[in-house]
Amino acid sequence: MNQDTVKGAVDDAAGRAKRQVGEWTGDTQTQIEGGAQQIKGKAEKAWGTVKDAVHDAGATNRNNSELEHERLESERKHHEAAGS
Repeated sequence: MNQDTVKGAVDDAAGRAKRQVGEWTGDTQTQIEGGAQQIKGKAEKAWGTVKDAVHDAGATNRNNSELEHERLESERKHHEAAGS
């Protein structure tokens, strides 16, 4: 979980609370501000999720490349030993 995801969760929760207070008090402006903050929070969380997925995919690709390199190196050594 990265900073964007955490910040988004906080903004979403704060916006939800602000919107609810606006509903209870009949303050339309507070409701609107809370709703906007919720949307901002949801967007931040989504962006954080995308960044995490890209990071995880990069790590997986690096791991797969390293495994493939090790496999090829092992095959090369096996062929060299068999040819000797």
